[in-house]
Amino acid sequence: MSRLTFTLSDGSHQAVDVVQVFNAGYAGRSQADVAAHVAELAELGVPAPKVTPALYPIAPYLAQQTGHVSVQHGRTSGEAEWALVVAEDGELLLTVACDHTDRELEAHGVAWSKNAAPDVLASQAWRLADVQERIDDLTLRAWITQGTEEVEIQNGTLAELLPPSYWIDVLRDRGDLLPGTVLISGTIPMAKDVDQFAEGWRVELGDPVTGAAIQLAYQVIRMPEPIG
Repeated sequence: MSRLTFTLSDGSHQAVDVVQVFNAGYAGRSQADVAAHVAELAELGVPAPKVTPALYPIAPYLAQQTGHVSVQHGRTSGEAEWALVVAEDGELLLTVACDHTDRELEAHGVAWSKNAAPDVLASQAWRLADVQERIDDLTLRAWITQGTEEVEIQNGTLAELLPPSYWIDVLRDRGDLLPGTVLISGTIPMAKDVDQFAEGWRVELGDPVTGAAIQLAYQVIRMPEPIG
């Protein structure tokens, strides 16, 4: 179990003991586009899901608020996502997340690859009720770093993804809309000319109406070579 602490817009704090984590996959609002993406991934050896959208259970300790992600090799990368968090009192919070994924392991199983690295969450959050009416207008952006250079790799809006309301219904129907639950949304397309295998990631969830934004950033740290 991990413990997350969020600062809300009014300066108050919510601590959440994480009891379960779910990563949505193939969660684009247009399922026709999703089908095309599944076909592209199949050509790269990534197994197709049995259904779309997909939902992958993740080990609760992988939900982290951290500035460093340790990896075993050079083919891992993040993904800009929103995260729904069920607080201890049942209140629904919205924040930004980066689902760091092992791309080598992905070819053997998407669920395996998502359990190989953390879901990094920001330390700030908004009450979902405060932004629900304009949820599709919220922006989602990501930048990668190589050395001292930062390059944008993702830029879109939440209108491209299935909304929190969809996943709230799914979790409720499953009996999983419980305090301590974290759901990560799935991601938006990446720029094809940017190398995703980067030394660092920065992700932002923005509200164009208020100008407010929630950010996270972390460095990707290669572990030493194993012996044996």
